[in-house]
Amino acid sequence: MTTLAYGTNGLADHRLADAVPYLADLGYGGIALTLDHMHLDPLAPGLARRTADVAALLDRHGFGVVVETGARYVLDPRRKHEPTLVSDVGRERRLHLLRTAVDVAADLGAPAVHLWSGVLPAGTSAATGHDRVLAGLTELLPVADAAGVDLAFEPEPGMLVERVDDVLALRRALGDPARLRLTVDVGHLTCVEDEPGPDVIRRTGEHVAHVQVDDMVRGVHEHLELGQGTVDLPGVLAALDDVGYAGLAAVELPRHSHAAARVAAESLAALRDAAATAGVPVRPAPAPVPTAPTPEVAR
Repeated sequence: MTTLAYGTNGLADHRLADAVPYLADLGYGGIALTLDHMHLDPLAPGLARRTADVAALLDRHGFGVVVETGARYVLDPRRKHEPTLVSDVGRERRLHLLRTAVDVAADLGAPAVHLWSGVLPAGTSAATGHDRVLAGLTELLPVADAAGVDLAFEPEPGMLVERVDDVLALRRALGDPARLRLTVDVGHLTCVEDEPGPDVIRRTGEHVAHVQVDDMVRGVHEHLELGQGTVDLPGVLAALDDVGYAGLAAVELPRHSHAAARVAAESLAALRDAAATAGVPVRPAPAPVPTAPTPEVAR
């Protein structure tokens, strides 16, 4: 049974300590936590202590979590998403971030770390790019296995690995490692895949470790609010139910932080309507956290 969740990259103007209770009050059951400066900075001092604080916050609200690594400028303030697994220089910094993300996921009790390939640099061949991705995964997989955390690889439009079958090809090249799995962004399915999104999910469901939810139209990589594109959301939720997916379905709207309070509420309503239309259950929201009574003020 799928748990409805929200991505923290769409909550950049909220403190995490404020965002989680708000999402819980709405009825969400988890977050997709992007490691970035505003919520859990993976490069700042005291990471273990700060991670423990986040774990306690999530535990208080009964929230599930997956760790995401798509922060725009966490590694380079001048170049969006750089360096990546396919960069000409600096790949070791991306690998260090991903190893850190695995540690954070283990400390949070998260089942998976999300990652992607990156955009192939100009003048670099696709073969060289694939070799770099395979080398990076070869280094990361033993770390993930030791931590008991899956690597949930996201195919991203415009990146070297942009389709679901590209991820499956990586798995085959590495001998089908159990810990290398798949992040499915349902908008990306509409944007770049040849099959309908629900068919892709049914075909690859055994490999799906994480799901991101947004709307999109064919050929345009722009994350839209639910209902503003052509994603078959009831069909997607039905397909996830058919394959027995039991993880998070996290709203992925990283350019909507300015309107996050409204968008989070409307997205949850859209997801619940789509689940009802599909006739599939979603995991009930955790019970509200009891609040201590306000102490009386001496008069």
